[in-house]
Amino acid sequence: MVWAALVVVAGGLTLWLQDSAEPEGPSGRERARQTPSLPEGWESACADATPDDEGRTLCFVRITR
Repeated sequence: MVWAALVVVAGGLTLWLQDSAEPEGPSGRERARQTPSLPEGWESACADATPDDEGRTLCFVRITR
């Protein structure tokens, strides 16, 4: 009986400590901004990029305003 009570208390303590260890959500200033859309013609600018072994391609496009 004591063993069961100890298990219940330890489980509750574990859940309580996990909840208190989680970071808080982002504040108003830390919210992500909307991702800008790619400029026209980006497909042709990245056409000569060589894919890696997994088929992924890296291409840098500069967006000016």
